[in-house]
Amino acid sequence: MRMVEVKSTTSIKDYHLMDAAIQSWVAKQAMLPLNKVEIAYIDNSFIYPGDGMYQGLFHFADVSEQIADLQDDVPGWINAARASLSGGEPCVATGPQCHTPFKCPFLSFCSPSVESDDGFPPEILPYGAALSAKLRKEGYNDLRDVPADRLDNLRHQLVWRVSKSGQSELDPEAGRLLAALPYPRYYLDFETISLAVPVWTGTRPYMQVPFQWSCHIETAKGVMTHSEFLADGRGDPRQNFAESLIDAIGTNGPIFAYNAPFERSRMQELADHFPILSRALEDAIDRIVDLLPIAREYYYHPAMRGSWSIKAVLPTIAPDLAYDDLEVGNGDMAQQAFAEIMEIKTSPERRQKLKGALLSYCERDTLAMVRIAHYFEDNES
Repeated sequence: MRMVEVKSTTSIKDYHLMDAAIQSWVAKQAMLPLNKVEIAYIDNSFIYPGDGMYQGLFHFADVSEQIADLQDDVPGWINAARASLSGGEPCVATGPQCHTPFKCPFLSFCSPSVESDDGFPPEILPYGAALSAKLRKEGYNDLRDVPADRLDNLRHQLVWRVSKSGQSELDPEAGRLLAALPYPRYYLDFETISLAVPVWTGTRPYMQVPFQWSCHIETAKGVMTHSEFLADGRGDPRQNFAESLIDAIGTNGPIFAYNAPFERSRMQELADHFPILSRALEDAIDRIVDLLPIAREYYYHPAMRGSWSIKAVLPTIAPDLAYDDLEVGNGDMAQQAFAEIMEIKTSPERRQKLKGALLSYCERDTLAMVRIAHYFEDNES
């Protein structure tokens, strides 16, 4: 008998072997005669040819030998799990195990100083995990107590300085860079869906397929219009997405994005897939201006807590544009909403509500960029 443990990842992870060992141990306790144990995982080079032809979507790896010794450990794992369930709260310090292979949902309970918005723990230092762990061991639980000479990285020094002073810092150079750019200006954001099992011909597993864009168009300072596109969920959205985008962004003027490699990559993928549209899309790619590195280089507010994501920056500049009033409030929720729109069983009323929520969310993202850019430019001196 052959047992296959199916995973949605694109490679075999160590914990998959543990899963397979447990499953095969259970099967053997049930007297099922296993002669092979395999792990099936997704081949992300698979390109869906259409017509329900999914042969080749999975790789099948024989892990029988790899898990043979692990099966002897399964009874010990079971006993340890039973002991944990029957006992009190375990006295274990937080550490890497709290994030591997997945983040523990109880981390905010075990380490509230790290997860809450109160205080300034060393962990807010961007890309500073090793340093923050060292500072913790030395007894520094608040970044503001750390001596200045312990921080060599300029960005760490900025986070420390602003956290300590409680006052934001904005280098006027950010505004000068933006003021030098011409009009019209386009503020652009995409939403995409990434499916493990592709449903549109020519797409791959986990390919980021764009289904929505929002664009605020500024023809002169403060003179604004808004355009948008949202696919109906009934077919491959890419061509309509690309054609409507090209019509909206014209042929000249900077196109602002926040974390622009994402938009650039999607536009290049569309250009590669639709040669007739490639020239217009590639010309547009050359016009993209990324607001993220400008923000990261020249601006920081204590409430950002080490993050320059648009959702960390925006409340410090335009708190009236918070996302907490939206039914769809982040990219994951946007994917889930569009997936529900795609479902045949979704009622017309529900589909219409989801479309409205998606349009509101994506429009908020591009309006956020407008407000951030204006704030930087208005403070250039």
